[in-house]
Amino acid sequence: MAQVVEEWYKQMPVITRSYLTAAVITTVGCSLEIISPYNLYLNPRLVVKQYQIWRLITNFLYFRKMDLDFLFHMFFLARYCKLLEENSFRGRTADFFYMLLFGATVLTSIVLVGGMIPYVSESFAKIIFLSNSLTFMMVYVWSKRNPYIHMSFLGLFTFTAAYLPWVLLGFSVLVGASAWADLLGMVAGHVYYFLEDVYPRMTGRRPLKTPSIIKSLFADEPVVVARPAEVRFAAPAIDEMRR
Repeated sequence: MAQVVEEWYKQMPVITRSYLTAAVITTVGCSLEIISPYNLYLNPRLVVKQYQIWRLITNFLYFRKMDLDFLFHMFFLARYCKLLEENSFRGRTADFFYMLLFGATVLTSIVLVGGMIPYVSESFAKIIFLSNSLTFMMVYVWSKRNPYIHMSFLGLFTFTAAYLPWVLLGFSVLVGASAWADLLGMVAGHVYYFLEDVYPRMTGRRPLKTPSIIKSLFADEPVVVARPAEVRFAAPAIDEMRR
């Protein structure tokens, strides 16, 4: 059993494995009181006035209590993060990292701006960890890129992947979890999907092109696809146009 788990872990792509490892270590460390969540949560005042910059990162690593909700989000992280990195972002590790960076920036901006809007500022002030939101963003992006895959929820009913975020949102409400985190993830995921997949098709321009400084951090392996001779192919897919 241990060997199977080890092989499964080693076969994960680098970004998925790194994020999953950091999330589990951080959450377990807090549960064992080795790490204090008070040193991890998002606090704009401490970031700006006391230069506690790490809070911009650590709030994405802590998944609160180790309960059923934690297990579900670890499953979502391990499954959909891996599926994205291995399929949509195959051979484009830098682009996948940039997607996570973009999502984290959008989520942080939403919380900061929302905290300054009257009537809703108190609701946004309660959002101090965005780990669930970032995980849900990846689920949303995967569902938009694989909308016709048939899925089953706990064997109770079947649906297509396009409805997966809404099914999981309903499940979060049923188990008593906050729907705000999932909704923020859906917003961030839709912003990314529109700018990366929809807008380029409409205008021919790609606003989310990965900066060269990020590409230099990752040695992406080229994906070689063998094509038989004398076969006509359709126009290149959007994923090929991005390379």
